[in-house]
Amino acid sequence: MKFGIFYEHQLPRDWDEQSEHRLFKQSLDQIELADRLGFDYAWEVEHHFLEEYSHSSAPEVFLGAASQRTKQIRLGHGIIQLTTNHPARVAEKVATLDLLSDGRVELGLGEGASVTELHPFNLRFRDKRDVWEDAVRATLPMFWNHGWEYDGEFFKFPLRAVVPKPLQKPHPPLWVACSQLDTIKYAAHRGMGALCFKFADLDAARAWVNAYYNTFLRHQEKLCEYQANPNIAVVAGFMCCETDEEAWQKADGWTFFQFALQLYNKEGPFEPGTVNFWERYLEWKQTPAGQKRTGSELIGSPETIRERLAELEAANVDQVILLNQAGKNTHQDICDSLKLFAETVMPEFQGREDEHQAWKQSVLAGEVELEDIDTEPFNVTRGRKPTLPSTREQRDMVAGAVGRPDSQSAG
Repeated sequence: MKFGIFYEHQLPRDWDEQSEHRLFKQSLDQIELADRLGFDYAWEVEHHFLEEYSHSSAPEVFLGAASQRTKQIRLGHGIIQLTTNHPARVAEKVATLDLLSDGRVELGLGEGASVTELHPFNLRFRDKRDVWEDAVRATLPMFWNHGWEYDGEFFKFPLRAVVPKPLQKPHPPLWVACSQLDTIKYAAHRGMGALCFKFADLDAARAWVNAYYNTFLRHQEKLCEYQANPNIAVVAGFMCCETDEEAWQKADGWTFFQFALQLYNKEGPFEPGTVNFWERYLEWKQTPAGQKRTGSELIGSPETIRERLAELEAANVDQVILLNQAGKNTHQDICDSLKLFAETVMPEFQGREDEHQAWKQSVLAGEVELEDIDTEPFNVTRGRKPTLPSTREQRDMVAGAVGRPDSQSAG
């Protein structure tokens, strides 16, 4: 099993003039520490206009800085929004990062999470999957074709040499964001790795892992001729301390991660500065829903975390991504947690990675057949799905975002 760390760059109120600067510099310190400790991946999101929830709107800049302070850890876009970035700019930025990092980039691709993010970029929420698929077809061949032109449903691109090219050939490994668990099957269908959120228990993990690999083997249909990446990773709330009680005390705000995005999905967009999301979160924390623990968090003592990781290992999850930078978790607590985990838990699971890779190769070669398990009983929705069908309306996406007169409307 491999391990990653995950960054939203959350910044709950109250702020001061130095808060964002301090947040970004401390995050770089944490990733440099994780690199020294032997973590495998550092993942950074892309979000726009989601104050308090995520101040990570330029992940390529942050990861570029991280590339110069690390040596081994792989640097993951988790994800780039293909819907709000022009294909050529994505290819240029990712290739540059891959060169700067000596070929350590992982490329997660996503659609965008809410109307708050998408509407200012001339996009309808209901169209995001169609735009995403067209963007994949437009973008990825730029990595391996010196000259490329594209005439698609949403994107049109004249023949140009898109430079530079990435160090990894033909391109960095590809992943899909799976905020909806059923997107795990879609990721496999498109031949890409699945970046998803923690499963409720061993039965759920096994069902989704089996569904991913069975779909990858039986129903794969790539959008163009990119290199497939059979991998399934899960993100889990994380804090490792000497006791369970101490860990929960220090990670008390980790569910702010889930609460704030759901608030944006349900009630957004908000007029800037009019909602204190942290205060709303603290109110919610007093409710029965806010006090409920799922039991799947990786929050606790090394012994507690080891037990839960054993379930994920038994289900053949490829990577566990630890969500430590959440809510108001402090820099010191995050660093101490990473150190304790790396010293007491991580080595034994990383040490069995060769066994896992042997299992995976047997599955991909058809030597091991995985049981088909119905995933519907385990299909927990985290984000929001479009409620209206795609318009499939062709609009000029070449010039970038121009906004829409009805940009405040839902849909």
